[in-house]
Amino acid sequence: MTTTTAPPSTRRGAVGPILVAVALLAGCTAAGLGALALADALTATGLPDPGPITSYGLPFVRAAGEIAAVVAVGSFLFAAFLVPPQTSGVLDVAGYRALRIGTVASGTWAVCAALLVPLTVSDVTGQPLTPQLSPSSIWSVAGLVETAGLWRWTAALAAIVTIAAIPVLRWSWTPLLFAGSLVTLLPLALAGHSSSGGSHDLATNSLIMHLVAGAIWAGGLLALLVHALRGGAHADVAARRFSAIALWCFVAMAVSGVVNALVRIRPEDLLTSSYGGLIVAKVVALGVLAFIGWQHRRRSVAALAEDAESRRPLIRLAVVEAVVFALTFGIAVALGRTPPPPPLVLNPSIPAVELGYDLAGPPTVARLLFDWRFDLILGTAALVFAAVYVAGVVRLRRRGDAWPTGRIVAWLCGCAVLLFTTSSGVGRYMPAMFSVHMSAHMLLSMLVPVLLVLGAPVTLALRALPAAGRGDPPGLREWLLAALHSKVSRFLTHPIVALVLFVAGFYGLYFGGLFDAAADSHAAHVAMNVHFLLSGYLFYWVVIGVDPTPRPIPPLAKLGIVFASLPLHAFFGVVLMGTKALLAGDFYESLGLPWHTDLVDDQKLGGAIAWSAGEVPLVLVLLALLIQWRRTDQRTATRMDRAADRDDDADLAAYNAMLAQMAKRESESR
Repeated sequence: MTTTTAPPSTRRGAVGPILVAVALLAGCTAAGLGALALADALTATGLPDPGPITSYGLPFVRAAGEIAAVVAVGSFLFAAFLVPPQTSGVLDVAGYRALRIGTVASGTWAVCAALLVPLTVSDVTGQPLTPQLSPSSIWSVAGLVETAGLWRWTAALAAIVTIAAIPVLRWSWTPLLFAGSLVTLLPLALAGHSSSGGSHDLATNSLIMHLVAGAIWAGGLLALLVHALRGGAHADVAARRFSAIALWCFVAMAVSGVVNALVRIRPEDLLTSSYGGLIVAKVVALGVLAFIGWQHRRRSVAALAEDAESRRPLIRLAVVEAVVFALTFGIAVALGRTPPPPPLVLNPSIPAVELGYDLAGPPTVARLLFDWRFDLILGTAALVFAAVYVAGVVRLRRRGDAWPTGRIVAWLCGCAVLLFTTSSGVGRYMPAMFSVHMSAHMLLSMLVPVLLVLGAPVTLALRALPAAGRGDPPGLREWLLAALHSKVSRFLTHPIVALVLFVAGFYGLYFGGLFDAAADSHAAHVAMNVHFLLSGYLFYWVVIGVDPTPRPIPPLAKLGIVFASLPLHAFFGVVLMGTKALLAGDFYESLGLPWHTDLVDDQKLGGAIAWSAGEVPLVLVLLALLIQWRRTDQRTATRMDRAADRDDDADLAAYNAMLAQMAKRESESR
């Protein structure tokens, strides 16, 4: 059989130039399209032309830097999940190469983000980069320009990921590097058209989903292409796994892209404005990428399944797809520099500007229950969690295994409460009123985690996921087991650590000044909600978790942890009710809501909710602990009875013999 792999010299020499060429193509596309929209942008902003270095350099550096960012994301993804490590846990050759490429790409992303700080200052002020702006003045002015400040954060985060990746040799650290590389993309979602104007909550959430899905798809493709060019092992496994990931990324990109476009533009403006033309170009590019992905599944993945060395179809399609991705990223950067059409709503209200939407009136029961605004991040997560859990239960029952109905009810109720809290009227009024915010806080940190923990999702996953056979690379089940036994999990599940993280969400956020600084930021509200959910889940996993933990503790100790948290929680509510200083008072006053004027009483109501809201979850926790305690005793008694049946009550006979011997000695001594 004739081999189709490239010679070793070609494989080694082609990798670097291909990645650089993709970055250059993206940068040139962004610079060229940005130049076409430069006149409209200057007219819309009223600023003078900052000069060719800024006008062409900013979109070029940003597009090239974003390619470096997605290469880092894809390389860390490849090392973590697409190729297996060695049996000792150390990365194999393919994983180590991907890790090193990701490290270099992350460092390049940090450099590009740092360069974008002065370029952004020059662009915002309308001053040429070199004559008027010195490095010292740029650094001081960057703190006053929001976008430049976000680029500083991006550079710092990318630098941290780069430094952290340098000493890594073991597989267990690569998932953390992958997560860190995704975090470096989040500041991008807070800049540009999506961060301002009406419906900016939907626009920001959709852009976060769009960026993350696009980075995983494009980065994973480039990492797979590099692996195929170098003739790495397990290319068939990597291609099959990435094909499934790419499908879900396409769905996420398509849905989030449509939502983001509808927020900013009317359908009739798609063919009558430059902004709409760029959106149409992105849609066409996404369609081309979808077609190429379908061809991957039909040709390259099928060819590798038949012959693991048949890489030519994969390489051909991946090169074409990489070119389309480069053009797409260039178009996206140019889209961010093109003025959108006039806003859909002229002269929006203050709440619409600050929150992204209007409020119909005071929060009545009907409005809290039925005035919904879907949360694209946590609302989608609730639906996905429910669907995946049900799919796992169905797989178990088709196999003939049983799964307790109580766990199903608990998990689905937790998902329903999560959806209601974030997407109903509670989620709509949460950013505007402290009392509603505190109600949502209690639901997300104390009720939803209790219900989700009682659903035992980890146990379900370990039973439903197939185990890797001998000689096969590890899969989802093996990754989950590795995460459970990792040092990070063992540290986080320490009772004191879990308790501190859970309680710090109350005291550190509200009494540490963080809430005052974050009340007017949509991204900060998303981060707070995620923290409430994760810290609560971790705490209740340690306390009442049905799933196995790296640090199993007896039921009596769990009960002690619960009662130790009660006074801390109650004291927080009492202090909040008695404090005279308003939390985020300036922000709530700036909303100008005529029916929300007594901010002090509203804050006291929030403190009362925090003080009293722990009773219902406490009842559930105590009930769960008692049931678990009873079942533990039953299992212990059953195990002892079985042991006694096996050895004919040898322990009891020995005990009776000891008592008889003691009685005999006592009688002889008398």
